[in-house]
Amino acid sequence: MNQLMDTGRRAPAAAPPAAARLRRAITLFFALDGFVFAGWVVRIPAIKEQIHASAGALGLALLGVSVGSVATMLLTGKLCRRYGNHPVTVVTAALLSLSVALPALTHSALQLGLVLLLFGAAYGGLNVAFNAAAVDLAEAVRRPILPSFHAAFSAGGLAGAGLGGLLAPHLSPLWHLLLLAATGLVVTAYAGHVLLRTPRPATGHGAHHDGEDAIPVRGRVPVRRTRLLVTVYGLITLCTAYGEGALADWGSLHLSADLHTGPGAAAAGYAVFALMMTLSRMSGTWLLERLGDTPVLVAGGLLAAAGMLVAALSPQLWPVYLGYALTGLGLANVFPAAIGGAGALAGAQGVAVASTLGYSGILLGPPSIGFLTEAYGLPRALTTIAALAAVAALLGRLVRRRRQAPY
Repeated sequence: MNQLMDTGRRAPAAAPPAAARLRRAITLFFALDGFVFAGWVVRIPAIKEQIHASAGALGLALLGVSVGSVATMLLTGKLCRRYGNHPVTVVTAALLSLSVALPALTHSALQLGLVLLLFGAAYGGLNVAFNAAAVDLAEAVRRPILPSFHAAFSAGGLAGAGLGGLLAPHLSPLWHLLLLAATGLVVTAYAGHVLLRTPRPATGHGAHHDGEDAIPVRGRVPVRRTRLLVTVYGLITLCTAYGEGALADWGSLHLSADLHTGPGAAAAGYAVFALMMTLSRMSGTWLLERLGDTPVLVAGGLLAAAGMLVAALSPQLWPVYLGYALTGLGLANVFPAAIGGAGALAGAQGVAVASTLGYSGILLGPPSIGFLTEAYGLPRALTTIAALAAVAALLGRLVRRRRQAPY
């Protein structure tokens, strides 16, 4: 978040107790985001039956989440620069909590698609705002703490999916989603109170502008190089998010269709990936402090590439599980490290650019795998995840060279 574009009073620095309060509050927003989104996802089959939609119509309606997210991310970056990322975080979290109940009130695919545009807009806006808040806090405390926030998102997602699976046989979609909405509003009220009343941390960076919509520059990096580096960071997030989105939709199908496993063994494949990603993010701060951004980006990308090649091409079940685990370990900290790098260079607008490209990867991943599967089969299609993870590693190396280049 660009300090000079913010309005209102701000503290010269975040005292340790204030920083700890902010960290807890931001962590709650990350966890809430994953919890609410996963809770919605597990009710998609019931919503499909409710609106009597075909698979194709449902797919178009679900596209509303991605379209709404990507369409509002850059706008959210500008709103954060004008009003502050803390207020925007609170407002978008409240909108997300309210809008998650709307799908249960729809009766057609068109209505579902329209309400999912709103849900997606809130989801995308919240992701930009709380990542920008996390970047500011990380700079203030001078520690690479973004992976811990993303671990909270992953843990919230696991909790939301697990609780949703338990509640689905007993609650209608309406009551389940209303429960999610109520939970979201309570958490938003509590964490938002802390976020709005705690002074923002001062990062001590200046700003440079080159026109109304220019990316603000932190530090002494020239504006053109800043734009290039933020774009490269965004491409890294795209490459890794492509893999996350593709595995979420196709990882279990690969086990059931290509290895002929049962539904339990197939579901366990993605669970292994998600669990290892969560555990890896819990140690992400430790890794970044000891190794630095570039080794984490490069090694993470290469580890994910190797793991996904094993998972895609092995004819045996346990090597596939191992490959999914390695892919989760590798990809886990690449996304938060890239978001943090973009935010350190250009504040909330840098986060918005990198996030927009990243969530475009989530949007492109599943349909791309589908088209490639038609032509080459699912195992070969899944190797594109490995290829893009390797590209992310190369881009991570490129970022280091460009940042170290003379002015």
